[in-house]
Amino acid sequence: MTRIASIAPERMSEAQRHLHERVAKTGRGASGGPWAVLLHVPEVGERLAAVVEQLMAETRVAQKLKRLAVLTIAQAYGAQYEWAVHEPRARFFGLDETIIEALRTGARPEFLDANDALVYTLARQLAHEHALDTALHQQAVRALGDEAVVELVALVGFYIGLAVLLVAYDVPAPDGATPLPARA
Repeated sequence: MTRIASIAPERMSEAQRHLHERVAKTGRGASGGPWAVLLHVPEVGERLAAVVEQLMAETRVAQKLKRLAVLTIAQAYGAQYEWAVHEPRARFFGLDETIIEALRTGARPEFLDANDALVYTLARQLAHEHALDTALHQQAVRALGDEAVVELVALVGFYIGLAVLLVAYDVPAPDGATPLPARA
């Protein structure tokens, strides 16, 4: 990180140590990424950790679709860390390699699955247009149901916020990760 100093474990307050341990237990990288930034405001970090835990739990939206949405947001914002963490997870949950590569380069993927195309379009529209048009919303509700669409929009909104935090603090991808192309 270039814009804020990391906090060494031996210098952490009790609240910082609690957040660090909470995130470490989940395998979400307690010493890096957004959590290294959020350790500076552990009361906010704790609440965001709870949101992540809920959004990424087994819920109404399939994990593959969640990861597709997150990768779409990461690419839209140039959030290297977000991309690097979620790319292998997307692959693990069955997102096709050609879709991942198209997303990485900013190209529109060729989707074989209608729900994949729908989630991509929804996430992209929210990221780029800051709105969700009525026709797309209705299509999403017909395909996924009201509750799943609420979850999906909440997930997209959360990861847009996280992407903003990551780019504001210039948080890099972990070493060895395949980066997003440089932004023009």
